[in-house]
Amino acid sequence: MSKKDFWQDTKSAKVFSQRASDLKNEIEIWQKLKKQINDLLELGLTDSNDKSINLRQELEAEYEKLAKEFAKLEFYLLFRDKNDKNNAILAIHAGTGGVDAQDWAQMLLRMYLRYAEKKGFKAKVIDETFGSEAGIKSAVIEIRGFNAYGYLKSENGVHRLVRISPFDAEAMRHTSFALAEVIPEISEEKEIEIKPEDLKIDTYLASGHGGQNIQKTESAVRITHLPTKIAVACQSERSQAQNKERAMKILKSKLLKLSEAKAEEEQKQLRGEYSEAAWGNQIRSYILQPYHLVKDHRTNYEEGDVDSVLDGKLDGFVEAYLKLK
Repeated sequence: MSKKDFWQDTKSAKVFSQRASDLKNEIEIWQKLKKQINDLLELGLTDSNDKSINLRQELEAEYEKLAKEFAKLEFYLLFRDKNDKNNAILAIHAGTGGVDAQDWAQMLLRMYLRYAEKKGFKAKVIDETFGSEAGIKSAVIEIRGFNAYGYLKSENGVHRLVRISPFDAEAMRHTSFALAEVIPEISEEKEIEIKPEDLKIDTYLASGHGGQNIQKTESAVRITHLPTKIAVACQSERSQAQNKERAMKILKSKLLKLSEAKAEEEQKQLRGEYSEAAWGNQIRSYILQPYHLVKDHRTNYEEGDVDSVLDGKLDGFVEAYLKLK
């Protein structure tokens, strides 16, 4: 950053300056804790005629306070993967279950938006396809914040809901599925080469709730990578160029994760650990009937207060997953 030409490439400069700021903040937090511990230790070991009970109680109270602060900071050591500090792109897709599944997908969308709000992240819905009766067929959210991907990678997989369907006149119990796909946003310095002839780019009118056109020009963009059939859409920006740029960024992130996943699977096969990642292998169940329970099937972590979980209380599930990893 001290180089004279640092700001010539504005995009890269912003990425590096933000990274430097994040590291500076992280270091300052640890240094502050270290100083507080040393001050407490020095005070506790100082020869003094004051052997009062009050001093001992004050030292013990300060120790407990610092121990709690350390436990909280120790949690951040769980973010050890190379992409954990990146922003996250989260896609939600309604699965088996018809209108119930579409409603469930919308409930998940709200849950993640509330979680991002609680963590102080900036979340933006960049694409959303609404169901014909209720809910959504799919949605893509961009979540920006320090360690955003590290926090949200635990959510990648199939989520299962069991409840009395509000769309069933006979009030029968229904099971619905929705898929959450979480990928890290790649940084500017990681460039993925994509051939122009491998892309199919479509433009269309951006739409809002009820299918009403919110723009008169075809500003929404859908990009399909023909070799992998991966499709990405964006309609949140005002101009077609902005939507295309954002869609390309997401496509590159998906292609990077795909290549990393392939390399990981090849390593597993070499070690004899290969197993198919099949749809229907739910990572978590949300039971609203006949009892209330949210259970993560990977960690066995449970929460009985389903309403709080659906309102974004996910820290327990995130921490259990990171510790398992």
